[in-house]
Amino acid sequence: MTDSPRPRNTRTALVDRWRDTLLAVRSGATGPDPLPYAENLLARWDEPQRRYHTTAHLTAVLDRIDTLAGYAADVQAVRLAAWFHDAVYRPDRTENEERSAALAERALPEAGVGDAVTAEVARLVRLTVTHDPAEGDGNGEVLCDADLAVLAGSPQEYAAYAAQVREEYGFVPDEAFRAGRAAVLRQLLALPRLFRTPHGAAGWEARARHNLATELELLGSTSGPQ
Repeated sequence: MTDSPRPRNTRTALVDRWRDTLLAVRSGATGPDPLPYAENLLARWDEPQRRYHTTAHLTAVLDRIDTLAGYAADVQAVRLAAWFHDAVYRPDRTENEERSAALAERALPEAGVGDAVTAEVARLVRLTVTHDPAEGDGNGEVLCDADLAVLAGSPQEYAAYAAQVREEYGFVPDEAFRAGRAAVLRQLLALPRLFRTPHGAAGWEARARHNLATELELLGSTSGPQ
């Protein structure tokens, strides 16, 4: 994966999506220009330490939210949460989701978003720590399914995703990375359901579990004697 900038048309499309979502949650009220907020967020998503958590991931999550929109109680809040859910991302830190939620709590009121939507966005961002929404939490189910849908890619797509995650943790020695990654995979596999929406459960669950189990097996086969 190269560090070359994203094509301008992709960036423009993301700016347009941000503007449309922000204006929708403002309910027609006037407010600050959406562009500076989009540029700030995109600069964060383009930081050099990222390999998987990039604007490509943001675009993919937004696309999946579009697919799952009918299951959300407030799809615009879910879209805003997608923008913020990895806005703060340092692979050497553990509080990224909390910092991302706090960023949303600071930025959205300034951008003209009401308190209720801001609170919902922050709640959804914090939910991505566990990807385990409560039963009936449509907004949480849509965001978490959209975020985890990468797990259900083709073998080639999943391998590329796993390689990008390893690149982000390039500062971690192989043995420690394998142990940490295996723990994450086991945690995901232990969930009763990876996907909560009907679409995700029907189309993504089995393939995602197969990919996770395959990666876990591969990690074990390269870890040496136990």
